[in-house]
Amino acid sequence: MTALLFDMDGLLLDTERVALNSFLTIAADHAMESAQAEPFFLSLVGSSGPQTKQRLQGVGIADVDRFQEEWGALFRSLVSKDVPVKPGVQALIAELGAKGLTMVVVTSTRKDMARDQLGRAGLLEHFRDVVGGDCVAAHKPDPAPYLLGAARAGVAPGNCFAFEDSDKGVAAAVAAGCRVSQVPDLRPRNAGLPALGQGVFNNLREAVEAQGLL
Repeated sequence: MTALLFDMDGLLLDTERVALNSFLTIAADHAMESAQAEPFFLSLVGSSGPQTKQRLQGVGIADVDRFQEEWGALFRSLVSKDVPVKPGVQALIAELGAKGLTMVVVTSTRKDMARDQLGRAGLLEHFRDVVGGDCVAAHKPDPAPYLLGAARAGVAPGNCFAFEDSDKGVAAAVAAGCRVSQVPDLRPRNAGLPALGQGVFNNLREAVEAQGLL
């Protein structure tokens, strides 16, 4: 038996760009120059809330809690109006679900927020479970999220296909022992992809088909 484990932001949902635009708006309010803010945000992709807070503390944000509260509020306001889905993902996930494949979402986003976004995007019904960042004590690139995702799927990690966009997520899935495909989304400019044996693809359907799942 096999299972499919999917990251969410930047892979299923096109929410990383919403997060970036929200970050730039709030960063400007906190006197962070845009030339610094965008590359800093790109270095955060794939991070959990606690990891992001620690990083913000290291760049001189005077009130990190206020910054994260304002950033989160703006992001939630934007996605409450529209949850952007990556092109072709709704049809692809429905097709995989129709084949009876076991699928779990493994995301750094809190579980309740992830379920809400997936539900409004018309994707939630196809997944057995959602592992959120608040479901584990250690976060990507630690393997804990993917080990829990495999457990929730009822499948050994070595029999799981993991699909990720971020480098941190790829590292986590590889460390867990999954078979990993990367579909890069927002990344630091000119940064090389991690050489961890993952397949690299242009879009999620291409990655799924390369594994013989369709």
